[in-house]
Parts: sequence; C-alpha cells; structure tokens
Amino acid sequence: MCRSLLEGSSGRDAAAQWGVSVATAWRWAKLAGMTFDLGRHGGVGVDPGTAGTQRPLEKLASYRRLSLFDRVYIQAMFELPTPAGVRAIARGLGVAASTICRELAAHSFEHWGKRRYDARLAHLLALGKRARCRPGKLETAQLRGEVIARLNQRFSPEQVAGQLRLMFPEQPEMHVSHETIYQALYVQGKGALRQELKVEKALRSGRKGRVPASQLPPRTSRPWLQGARLSDRPAEVEDRAVPGHWEGDLVVGPNNSGIVTLVERQTRYVLIGRLPGCRDSATVTDVLAQMIAALPSRLVATITWDQGTEMAAHAAFTVKTGCPVFFCDPHSPWQRGSNENTNGLIRDFYPKGTDFNTLSDADIAETERLLNIRPRETLGFHSPHAKMTELIDGVALAT
Repeated sequence: MCRSLLEGSSGRDAAAQWGVSVATAWRWAKLAGMTFDLGRHGGVGVDPGTAGTQRPLEKLASYRRLSLFDRVYIQAMFELPTPAGVRAIARGLGVAASTICRELAAHSFEHWGKRRYDARLAHLLALGKRARCRPGKLETAQLRGEVIARLNQRFSPEQVAGQLRLMFPEQPEMHVSHETIYQALYVQGKGALRQELKVEKALRSGRKGRVPASQLPPRTSRPWLQGARLSDRPAEVEDRAVPGHWEGDLVVGPNNSGIVTLVERQTRYVLIGRLPGCRDSATVTDVLAQMIAALPSRLVATITWDQGTEMAAHAAFTVKTGCPVFFCDPHSPWQRGSNENTNGLIRDFYPKGTDFNTLSDADIAETERLLNIRPRETLGFHSPHAKMTELIDGVALAT
C-alpha cells in the first residue's frame, strides 16, 4: 500500500486495492513514517525523522533486519478483512517465513483475548534490544590489531594480555583478559580471531575447542550405564569357562516389530522372544524375564547388552530376576560376538524388512529349535541343545 501511495495513487484508490477503509490506509501510512501534503499539489513523502529506520521499498530483500516499513506491512496484512498467512507476508517482504514467525513470537501481544501485532511498538522493542547488544571488546580495531600482531608472533593469550597492560597502563580500553582472547580463538563463526591469523597454530596445544576444566564427572544422556559397564562385569565371564552368562540384543523389523535374542556364551544356546508390537524398555525387560524364567538360577548369572535405550529399565529387571545386566562399550559389537553371530543366523530365517508382528509363536519356537540342534564347530560339532541339556542335568544332580 505504501508503494502505491509513493507511486502516486490516492488514498482512496490504495484503500480500495487492499480492501480497507481510507482511514485505515492513512493510519498504516503514518505508522510507516509517511508524511502528507494536502492541496492541489500535495502528495506523500517519507518523514526524515524516521528515515534512518526505514528500508527503501525496492531493496526490501537486501537487509537482514526488519525495518519499520516491513513491520507496518506485517500489521497491515494481518488487519486485512481476510488476514494473510505467514508465508504470503514473507513473500511480499522477500524474507524467509521463519523471520516473520520469530517477529510475531517476539513482538505480538494479547489484547482482550486476541493476539495483536502493533508495528510501531514492535519496532521500538526491536531497537531497544539492538541497543542493549554491547559489542565485544575485541571488536575495537586498535585493540584487535595489537592482539593479532602478538598472536602472530606466537605469544600465548596470557602473554598478550600481560604485555598490553604494561604498554598501555593508562588506557583501560586497551586491556583485555586472556580468557577473552581464548574465547575469540575458539569461536568458529564470523569475526573469529582465527580467520585473521597468519600462523597455523595460535595455541601451543593446537586445540581448536575448549577442554572443560570442571572436576565434576561428565554428564551422560544414559545414566543407566553407571556401574553396569563391561569393566564392572565379573572377570569369570571373559573366558567362557563358567556357564550362565548370556549376551542379548534386539532384531527389529517394520511397524515397531522385533524379537529379543539371548545366547549363552559357553554353549551358544539360543532363546528367542517376540515383542508384542512395542520396543520400549518396560516391554523388552518383561519379555526378557519370561524368556529366562524356566532356567535354573545357576544358569542365569549375567546378561551383556549393547547400549540401546531398550534396556534403560535394567535395574528393575535385575530386582525381579536377580540377573544383572552389563553394557558393552560404544560401537564395539565384538564384545558380544556370540550374539552378533546368532543374529546373523536369524537373518537367514527372517531377512531385513520382515515384520515380526506377522509371525506366530510357533514360527519363533521352530526357529529357536533349528538353531539349537545345529552342530557347531566351536563345540566339537555338538549342538547347543546337547550342551545345555548337560548343564541342566548337572545342576539337577547337584541339588
């Protein structure tokens, strides 16, 4: 509308074009800083008092920040009889839709139960925020030049800061802390000192990122791993001399389907449990508990798993079954190699893309049986079933 007025359209014509009243058209124009001269040779112009905050209409897309003109346009488009959408407004201003979304989120307000946007208020708020953004100390040209010159001579940030205090004792604007220099070196974006240096390594350590100095243990997004890592597992598990230690994992398919696989490390005996169309931790641990329920407690000593979130509730599983769970190191499938090998054998039966929800319990049981009666070279060509039967019979005799 402002463009139409500047190009010579009358207020009545501009109002008709936008479907608003003449009074509304003049109000929007005044908000944009336009002035009006009445009479035969009158017309409209731009108020010089606000010209510094406005963008030329033909260059709206060349600026990053929204001007008062832009904000008036946003308000006008929202006050049309049929309000325009965010994307339509963005196209009209030549900016991204996310720019309009952020502007509305930051500067709109609630009034009588309705969300409102006022261009002049929004512009004053934006100018206030911009004024509060104090430039960094190293943005001063003289100080920045002195710092860069010394860094290029391979001074450390602490040596740079100390020498500047000696050379400019009466000029606090030329003083800077070594921490500020470190931060500027680590920053990778626009304005970083690193981009202006002539030396490849500004720091003797060669580091390009900050190493945390906190003495607190590092935060983890997987707190359930604490005290249950592979290093916490009993040493007897490693050589497979003692039976009852298992390795487990999921084999997953589409539609949230999957099966739980368990392999006993000494005998390679396999247990398979089908998940009921859900792979959350509570469901997985419940299925796992049902799978080992029929085994003698002496043959369920530990389970080794990868770091998947499906075992986040392993503490409750251990309380229920008495069997602790330990977790491999990240990206180390060889630490549960028997299970990895077994899952590969299972993929011979069920290739990738198999929906395990469509399988019956009888199908799963038959797969488990076929794997357990298969002779294995590592067992002297005995079958896992035969070896597990020996163990169970031995436990029965001992009791």
